[in-house]
Amino acid sequence: MREKPFTILVADDEENIRLLYSEELEEEGYKVIAAADGEEALTKVVELKPDLVVMDIKMPGISGVDALIKIKEIDRNLPVILCSAYSDYKQDFSTWASDAYVVKAANLDELKKAIAEVLAKRYPDS
Repeated sequence: MREKPFTILVADDEENIRLLYSEELEEEGYKVIAAADGEEALTKVVELKPDLVVMDIKMPGISGVDALIKIKEIDRNLPVILCSAYSDYKQDFSTWASDAYVVKAANLDELKKAIAEVLAKRYPDS
């Protein structure tokens, strides 16, 4: 059984979203680290080795999709959930490398459910 909480990296260029996700996910018992863009997310993936990444698609510099591809090159087993205000990206082939796709909403139940499902699948003994 896992002793420590799962660490989730939240990458979003909107500070309010990072704060909301951090607060809500910490209430669920996760440890949360935040990144303001794709470049910072990549650095934190290498340095801090999170258990899961929740990432916005539209960010300045490296987009979430480009960061997803680079993350999978670094660690192909690291689960990544793409989170966007735009449902159109769900049909985009480049997003299919993600472990889940969630449309942003004020209510985070769908995101929390996706996180729990992806973590259960990736770390079945936890």
